[in-house]
Amino acid sequence: MSELTLLLIRIGYLAVLWIFVLSAISVVRSDMFGARVPEPDKAGAKGRERKKKAKPPTQRRGSPTHLIVTAGSNVGERAELADAPLLIGRGTDAAIRLDDDYVSTRHARVAASEDQWFVEDLGSTNGTYIGTVRITQPTTITLGTQVRIGKTILELRK
Repeated sequence: MSELTLLLIRIGYLAVLWIFVLSAISVVRSDMFGARVPEPDKAGAKGRERKKKAKPPTQRRGSPTHLIVTAGSNVGERAELADAPLLIGRGTDAAIRLDDDYVSTRHARVAASEDQWFVEDLGSTNGTYIGTVRITQPTTITLGTQVRIGKTILELRK
C-alpha cells in the first residue's frame, strides 16, 4: 500500500474514533444533567395559559383525580391530573420525577382524550409496562391500573 493510502486510513480511523468519543460524552451528559428543553417564547406561553384557563378538564364523578407512586423509591409522590399531560421521568421538567436508575430522562407521558386516560412510552430504553406487558403505543389506563416504569409502580387514583 502506498503511504497516501495508509495516511487516509489513519485519518479516517481517528475521525470515527473521535465521533464515537464525542457521542459517548453527549449521552453521559444528557443522563447526568437531563435533556435540554427549549424555552417557549413568552407570547406563545401566554396563549397556551389562556387556552388552559378557558377549557378546564371535565371532572366526572368517580373519575381519577391524581397519579400516585405506590411502589419504588418515590412512594407517595403524586401529580394532579388537572395538570395533564403529565411527563414522568428523571428530568427536571417531569411532573413526577423518579430517582430510579432504570428510568429515562423523559420516560413516559400520561394524557387524557375525552373521558379516557392514556399512558405512552416516549422511546425509553427499559420500557413502560402495564402489569407485565410492555406497551409500544398509547394504552388506556383506568382507576387502579398499575403502570411500571423501572422499579417504580404508579396508579391512577381518586
